[in-house]
Amino acid sequence: MQVNNNRIIPQNGQNLPLPQGQSVQPQSTSFQQIMEGVAQKAQPVHFSKHANMRLNAREIQLSGEQMQRLENGVAKAQNKGIRDGLVLIDNLALVVNITNKVVVTALNQQDQVFTNIDGAVIV
Repeated sequence: MQVNNNRIIPQNGQNLPLPQGQSVQPQSTSFQQIMEGVAQKAQPVHFSKHANMRLNAREIQLSGEQMQRLENGVAKAQNKGIRDGLVLIDNLALVVNITNKVVVTALNQQDQVFTNIDGAVIV
């Protein structure tokens, strides 16, 4: 079905008018915006070089369950509009760039000063 000049054009080609007083407004979302949104949602959380160095230096390994909780925490932060967030998992604190889904750094929760964040999620 297509819409042309406020008329509905079904698959069979018959041209039907819209009900009186109704019109169809074109979508304002561009194809590029839609594709960027799809790509953003499909992209998994990954770790920066700095975060990997911190995890190795502190001998921290995330289990599959913890990685899933991290993914869920990032999704929750994204839904709330957080750009740079703190995700707390068990005794681990991860500073994450939510927009790009990149773990920026990782530390133990005993270090209790966190800067450059605009939100936190406990998972």
